[in-house]
Amino acid sequence: MAKAYCNCKSFDQEKDDSNSTSEEPSESNGSNAPKLLAASEASPEILPDLPLQIPEIRISDGLGASPAAEGFLIIFIQLVSIISFCHYVIGIRGEDNNTSAVKVDVGIILDLETDVGKVMHISILLALADYHANTSRGVIRIVPHIRDSKKDDVEAASAAIYLLKDVQVQAIFGPQMSTQTDFVIDLGNRVRVPIISPATSPSLSVKENPFFIRGALPSSSQTRAIAAIVKNYNWREVVVIYEESPYGTGILPYLTDALLEINTLASYRSGISPSANDDQILRELYKLKTMQTRVFIVHLQENLASRLFPKAKEAGMMNSGYAWIITDVLTSLLDLVDHSVIESSMQGVLGVKSYVPRSNELDMFTKRWRKRFRQEYPDMDQVELNVFGLWAYDSITLLAEAVEKVGTTAIQKLKKPDTRENMTDLDALGTSEVGSLFIDSMQNTELKPGLSGDFRIADRELQPSPYQIVNIIGKREKSIGFWTEKDGISHKLKMNGKTAKTNNKQLGVIIWPGESTIVPRGWEIPTSGKKLRVGVPDKGGLEQFIKVERDPKTQAVNATGLGPDVFKKVILSLPYDVPYEFIPFPIAHSPTSQNYDDLVHKITSKEYDAVVGDITILASRSEYVDFTLPFSESSISAVVPVRNDDRKNAWIFLKPLKTELWIATGAFFVFIGFVVWVLEHRVNKDFRGPKRKQVGMIFWFSFSTLVFAHKEKITSNLSRFVLIVWVFVVLVLTSSYTASLTSMLTVQQLRPTITDLNDLIKNGEYVGYQKGSFVKDVLTRMKFDSSKFRSYSTLEEYNDALSRGSKNGGVGAIVDELPYLRLLLNKYCRKYIMVGPTYKAAGFGFAFPKGSPLVPDISRAVLKVIEGETMNNIIQKWFGNETDCPKQDGMATASSLTLDSFKGLFLIAGVSAGSSLLLFFLIFLYQNREILVTDDSIGKKLCAIAKIFDLKRDDSNSMSKKPSEGNESLMATVFAESDASIELSPTFLCKAQKSESPMA
Repeated sequence: MAKAYCNCKSFDQEKDDSNSTSEEPSESNGSNAPKLLAASEASPEILPDLPLQIPEIRISDGLGASPAAEGFLIIFIQLVSIISFCHYVIGIRGEDNNTSAVKVDVGIILDLETDVGKVMHISILLALADYHANTSRGVIRIVPHIRDSKKDDVEAASAAIYLLKDVQVQAIFGPQMSTQTDFVIDLGNRVRVPIISPATSPSLSVKENPFFIRGALPSSSQTRAIAAIVKNYNWREVVVIYEESPYGTGILPYLTDALLEINTLASYRSGISPSANDDQILRELYKLKTMQTRVFIVHLQENLASRLFPKAKEAGMMNSGYAWIITDVLTSLLDLVDHSVIESSMQGVLGVKSYVPRSNELDMFTKRWRKRFRQEYPDMDQVELNVFGLWAYDSITLLAEAVEKVGTTAIQKLKKPDTRENMTDLDALGTSEVGSLFIDSMQNTELKPGLSGDFRIADRELQPSPYQIVNIIGKREKSIGFWTEKDGISHKLKMNGKTAKTNNKQLGVIIWPGESTIVPRGWEIPTSGKKLRVGVPDKGGLEQFIKVERDPKTQAVNATGLGPDVFKKVILSLPYDVPYEFIPFPIAHSPTSQNYDDLVHKITSKEYDAVVGDITILASRSEYVDFTLPFSESSISAVVPVRNDDRKNAWIFLKPLKTELWIATGAFFVFIGFVVWVLEHRVNKDFRGPKRKQVGMIFWFSFSTLVFAHKEKITSNLSRFVLIVWVFVVLVLTSSYTASLTSMLTVQQLRPTITDLNDLIKNGEYVGYQKGSFVKDVLTRMKFDSSKFRSYSTLEEYNDALSRGSKNGGVGAIVDELPYLRLLLNKYCRKYIMVGPTYKAAGFGFAFPKGSPLVPDISRAVLKVIEGETMNNIIQKWFGNETDCPKQDGMATASSLTLDSFKGLFLIAGVSAGSSLLLFFLIFLYQNREILVTDDSIGKKLCAIAKIFDLKRDDSNSMSKKPSEGNESLMATVFAESDASIELSPTFLCKAQKSESPMA
């Protein structure tokens, strides 16, 4: 049985495809089946390969025909059969096309000289074949017109003009290069034709170009994923290696912003031209090696990266301690990089790429794509399907569905402009009437899922998908985690694209360059051999904090004191070597009046790499340098002279108690004496007698309890109860008074000449401060007159200025930081005192350039030093032991006792005495209730009660035992007593009332 293949086209199809690069030349013998399959899928007008079976024709030998004639006859019959069959098929297909299908021309501009262009080419052909294979879509027939830009911007522009002017396509897919796409987008805006491009440069703005649709993720969308990796390992500086092209430079502002959000600095940007030779690349890498940063972000295309990494290996930059991160495009196209380069020069590199979820549809498509690609490009075995091919497939599918949504009635040729003389090709371009409809339709269409995942266009741009983070190990990449816009880094990813609900926010195990599993620190001391230039203040005073010495022979500078000694111990405690040298910066002796701020600014001017000494951490300074954690506390306060000693005061014995406490104590003495007199008057002869004696007894007995010298016998239980409580109160009072007075007499009383800094302003006093210190700015902000400032450098100068005072060329106060003031008070503790308020400061720290990777390590080392015995030894070395000076934490005076401290005691004593007095009167009134029930006036009753109270209890009791002979007889008996026997009675009230009473 003989076979033949029919490869026949209609006349119209041959004409349409005459300029298409996807057209395959037909072979007369029809034997190249793969080529015909390619052609059939490239053009929907081509009939799929149909095997035509020709029956064998045998010529019997009896006819006597020669073998040549027999062979010719067989060939002739086969050719006639093939021609007849093709004619039949052409008639049917032509009739079908003319009656039902509407042809929509779509331009395809690809760079078919690149591997990515070839990958997308095959994906587009398969996308159209799959679309047309759906029998329900026979109304629309998408006709591709493919043009090769040949890596040339002019070729791309020429192809676009041809497609728009001559073919009048309704949409264009491509070009793939950003430089080529820029001009094509302008053409699309002009003729209102959608331009769907896979170019990734963010410089191509969809907002400024209404007919531009980005069919790929812009490179700017991956910057936050890269920043998340940098943040995950606490790298403070990175170097960006980019391609000097619109593709390479477009990502830079977005990457810089993403790094700044995590407080990471892109310390250097290294641009490499695509035309750079290997020697130029190597020189640039050696330049980067001399810098301290060891984290590199590489944004190059695969052909340039294939040359960069071998040179990095040669320069020794793929060893332990280095970290390399490659961007999306390079990671997605690793299969295009030579495998020998990956195995030898890219081990341990991290990469990010768009995540493509696995699916059965993707697996089946990959097999079809691989088969078709091998047929078209049999010499390119290593090229595999990548995300750009998937995006191209999904973009064409989405475009086809958009065309179908718009409908056949709206589709028409481009509207030609009016013809005029001297028209250019651009002037001759028409205008699409349906371009805006296609744009709107594509924005409202989503492939869920597409081959690349959820393929959705919003605001004419492909929406971001999760990013996969990979580690290059061996010949291939290993997935170590994912990143999403919502959840950041995660080790796992759910099928729906959201990060798994897990506490593990770390990446998987990573093999770093040099086959190391230790996370790179991110920086190292530069290999150029330079030492760390450390600036130190040279002020010639307060040597306990900073002292600069120069060796007379070697001229080497050495710094000592609290700050430099701590710095030396910190450097020794680091797990790596940091060579450094001290550079003095004159402050106190400088004729230009430089200060500490000028010293810190030397870091920003790159004259110093660090500043060490008594450098105070300030908010204003932290705006342009980074400080380590403080190694010493610091606050701002003032020291003033003390007044004369109060121990020479003749009235010092009154100072232990405040005035209100003296008054309260005296009042309670009188009150307690009165209560005891009331309770004892009727039963105790010591509390009876003449009026003067009883008044004197009230005061005598009460005050005698102060020294427990009372000799009077107490007979009433209520009196005893009151005295028990009162004696306890007196004991506490006397003890407190004695302790306070002892303190005042034995402890030196340091009373300041002023108590507040505002007094200095009111009195117009001069104020001293340390030369070069930021305290001068603080005083200015506190509204001090700058003409009243005087600066000093040593403790001796401080002492001399305070001793002389403002009126004699000195100052009324020294305002400085606490460490210096404590040193002053430690030396002159009997002469000065510290007064408030105290203004907080962050303390002393070491200053480094912004983003310096040394800061975190040195801060941790500072904590280790100050928490151990090392810091105590340094303090002991420079400041020695504390002296016998009193602590100068504010005003050092013994305070007087106040009433608030004894309110509780007085309350107890008052309640006890008051309740006893009340109980006594209740009992007394009850015993004499007969008087209260009489009909006499209140005045007479009170007089009778007073008369009975003044009698001794024995007399009162005898009278109460007699039979009552009526109220009149009782009253008469009471008033019959002589006045002489009632010394302290209100009898005069009764007499006065008798004279007024009608009964008298």
